[in-house]
Amino acid sequence: MPELPEVETVMRTLRGALDGQVIARIVLNRADLRWPVPADLPKLARGRRILSFRRRGKYILMRLDGGTSVLLHLGMSGRIHVERRGTNSARKHEHVVIETKDGIRAGLVDPRRFGAVLSMRTEEEDAHPLLAGLGVEPLGPDFGAARLAGCLAGRRSPIKTVLLDQKLIAGLGNIYVCEALFRAGIHPEIQAHTLSPSGIARLAEAIPAVLEEAIAAGGSTLRDYVRPDGEKGGFQELHRVYGREGEPCPDCPGPPACGGVRRIVQSGRSSFFCPLRQRSAS
Repeated sequence: MPELPEVETVMRTLRGALDGQVIARIVLNRADLRWPVPADLPKLARGRRILSFRRRGKYILMRLDGGTSVLLHLGMSGRIHVERRGTNSARKHEHVVIETKDGIRAGLVDPRRFGAVLSMRTEEEDAHPLLAGLGVEPLGPDFGAARLAGCLAGRRSPIKTVLLDQKLIAGLGNIYVCEALFRAGIHPEIQAHTLSPSGIARLAEAIPAVLEEAIAAGGSTLRDYVRPDGEKGGFQELHRVYGREGEPCPDCPGPPACGGVRRIVQSGRSSFFCPLRQRSAS
């Protein structure tokens, strides 16, 4: 599933291409994705100017004049292609297309159909059921050591599992939690409530740093994700532990001294870590 950096990359591309554009039409090539697509969306959006974009967790919100917001979610395999109208023909599994009067075309391709296209009143965005329960934004001004400490207090689950809880921190996913824990020198199995103040401070610094670096690289392309211009993201080349089982990490000699990066399974997901660098919560 695309994580925060991939969604942010898509959102910024949409903002650059569509801000201020007037929608000529929205084409619905199927009536439902994960949930039904509002049947009145084409009529609702036709002739409306796109005012702004916002990301909340792993969701993209496109605000239109008249007070309507369109929510976009990439799901497991979704991607959005942005191009000039007429540049390419319709793609397989392209379920929703936005076209502007100036000839910009944005198409949502989603083979597994776990994505979503929904609409709501702009003033009701934060109350929408998909958004209301989301936690703090890790790239927002409210995130820091104090806020992270509050999220971890009393949590007796492994730190890796807690960081993936979208009700605590919005947008974090498996790749970037592994990378942030590595940078902070924290073992993924340590119980969250046992982290020391210095460990929390390191983690609070590592999380946004990893995310910002990944955004700058256009996200990570592992399977389905590509940027809206059709190019792959580049951050997968910079992963220090994720997907590197058995390889040396950048900060230790690797095999045979520590056996290299290790992989364990936590809550059905792979966790990658360096057993030398990530020993404790101190």
